[in-house]
Amino acid sequence: MWLKIIGFLFLNFGALALGGLFAGSGAGSNWYTELNKAPWTPPGWVFGFAWTTIMLCFSVYMATLYAKTKSVKTVIILYAIQWMLNVAWNPIFFHLHNPIIGLIVIVALTKLVTYFLFRYRSSQKGFSLLLLPYVIWLFIATSLNAYVVFMN
Repeated sequence: MWLKIIGFLFLNFGALALGGLFAGSGAGSNWYTELNKAPWTPPGWVFGFAWTTIMLCFSVYMATLYAKTKSVKTVIILYAIQWMLNVAWNPIFFHLHNPIIGLIVIVALTKLVTYFLFRYRSSQKGFSLLLLPYVIWLFIATSLNAYVVFMN
């Protein structure tokens, strides 16, 4: 099980690194700092803390799901789609300055992670709680992205 957890940690933190690498100057860019942002936008350090916690929990969740599921191929395909959406959001939003496409991507990501939560809750039992930080954060992030779309 530890090797699976380590593998998912590598993949998940790799996704964050790639997304950040292709995001350009990200939240520090003039474009972003000049946007009208939601009043509930957390301070910058919260994002790093949140994503670290999320990816630790998600790695354990995915390792247990991978070990327990009878439909490994389906789980891996869904995980790969989740991975690509997660990587894609940063460069779409920050580098391409396209919050509308970013919103489409983050809504798809939110739906997919929520699907994981409900689809596999019976086999994952208590491990499903490990997805809650991800789902909650995605709802917050989606609201932040939507605010940018509608208020700028």
